[in-house]
Amino acid sequence: MSSALPRRRTLATAVLAASLLTLAPVAAADEHAIPGTAGASTLSDTPEPARPAFYEPPAQIPSTPGTVIRQEKADNVLDPLDASSLSYDARRVMYSSKDREGNPIAVTALVVSPKAPWVGPGKRPIISYAAGTQGMADACAPSRQLQAMTEYETIFFKDLLFRGYTVALTDYQGLGTPGTHTYMVREAQGHAVLDLARATQRVGLPGTDTSTPVGLSGYSQGGGAAAAAAEMAAAYAPELDVKGTVAGAVPADLAAVSRQIDRSMYSAFELYATAGMFTAYHIDPKNFLNDKGLALGPKVESNCVTNLFDLAFIKSSTLTKDGRPMDQTFAEEPLRSMLADNRIGRSRPSAPVLITHSVSDDVIPYAVGQQLGKDWCAQGANVWFQPILTPTHLGGAVPTASYATTFFESRFNGIKQVSNCGMY
Repeated sequence: MSSALPRRRTLATAVLAASLLTLAPVAAADEHAIPGTAGASTLSDTPEPARPAFYEPPAQIPSTPGTVIRQEKADNVLDPLDASSLSYDARRVMYSSKDREGNPIAVTALVVSPKAPWVGPGKRPIISYAAGTQGMADACAPSRQLQAMTEYETIFFKDLLFRGYTVALTDYQGLGTPGTHTYMVREAQGHAVLDLARATQRVGLPGTDTSTPVGLSGYSQGGGAAAAAAEMAAAYAPELDVKGTVAGAVPADLAAVSRQIDRSMYSAFELYATAGMFTAYHIDPKNFLNDKGLALGPKVESNCVTNLFDLAFIKSSTLTKDGRPMDQTFAEEPLRSMLADNRIGRSRPSAPVLITHSVSDDVIPYAVGQQLGKDWCAQGANVWFQPILTPTHLGGAVPTASYATTFFESRFNGIKQVSNCGMY
């Protein structure tokens, strides 16, 4: 996935962050082409543009998740003149993680930490922040867009920095590094978020070590990644002191999202997710897509969300071999099991969770977020479900950022969250 970053950047497209699933493109899945490893090919087997040397993984990736492979100073992250470097320590980091099958992969990220002394209780907390939908091209990676001053997530995590937290932003598997980004793959995204917390504890920030408390946060694709990390943390990273998770507009049920966004302005997210899923599960697209669907693969892999309209209003039924919408195709085996494997809400988060969702979300149905809360509540999790009245998927992002600041302030100060399970 690669393509030059778009020339046109409107606030409306830049602030989106979405997620999800269904159809998409491409050609032949190579079981050994693992995204995030040296020389990995794309799903469509289309060569990717040259990437900066920092983003090329080593031939041997450390098998211990969260190992720092390399790091370097990041310039121009928060302002074009780099004046923010007087107040913040910003670093690009490459760290080891695992894909959904447990293979070692390299993931890149950006870590930003205030230089001013921490004045809160204990140690300066780390927020492992999962970005919303960026796209599929390597140039869309958050760490690259932050350097280019085109990353919309800055709007939402800046208050966490102002509060004094260290913010670590993952690029996910295959976004920035070789191979196809495994967009919407639950385990890969959850691993990337948790392993970045581990790596951030080890990059050498003053006063930060393996006992530093952690918060997880994200919206849309990021909400899915943060939610996955929350329910995986106890088993996958039990040593992390996770104090809580903010998960906004979580795409917990990909089938429901697919039905909502097929043929819509957001149909690109269907295409991204199918490419990501097919990659992670070694599924040959030729088994499900027609010539038109296969031909669209390279365009999907080279798309950034700021070029959203290049892939808008596409009917998935025009891309499938049997002419059915992709949500119907994914309702049958072998794809049905793949979809079920990526359902969020089947495991209980061990730390408190704040779920937010706009009641009029036009990308991820409100009922999906509501059901996630009910699923976790039924397992005994500490959940506060917060409906947001601001309309649309995009509109729910700003209130979520405000709720996140209050949520983390309470969690890091040892204030217990009161659950509202059973009230919605």
